[in-house]
Amino acid sequence: MQQISRMLKKLFQKARLEKPGQVDRRAAEFTLSLLVAMYDRAGTGYVKTRSAAAALISLSGDTLLAKYRAFFEFYAVPDGKATLITRSALRSLLTDLNQIPAIVGEGCTWSCVEIAIHDCFHGVLNAAIVEEKFLSWLRSEPAVLLWLPTCYRLSATEMVSHQARCR
Repeated sequence: MQQISRMLKKLFQKARLEKPGQVDRRAAEFTLSLLVAMYDRAGTGYVKTRSAAAALISLSGDTLLAKYRAFFEFYAVPDGKATLITRSALRSLLTDLNQIPAIVGEGCTWSCVEIAIHDCFHGVLNAAIVEEKFLSWLRSEPAVLLWLPTCYRLSATEMVSHQARCR
């Protein structure tokens, strides 16, 4: 947890320099509290770095495609010349990401994670898939992750400015 805390402090310190006045001084503290609430409900004092990274990626202001690629990078495993994501790695990713809506009482059950894995690997004979197959599946907006593109779209509309006036 100390490692994640240090990383968050550096991250938000840099963000404050880039966007003065737009980043709360307690952002690192608040973010760490959120990560602990999501990933350390037993109070062990331990949060997996990969889980924290998945949450930060998903909550970032980056594009969906960039987020999806980052998920692949964090959860895929090298296999000779290729990098692949296994069913087990996909299960870990979906379980980690499911903690985000779960914190507000909107998480799905274990069975929806398994259904999503089955759907992603439908028609695949290998034990793992390449990035393109993974990205294609995510672009189809699987139900287990429907909150992610929805949040992205809501966030993107906040930046829209119309030059029209209403009477």
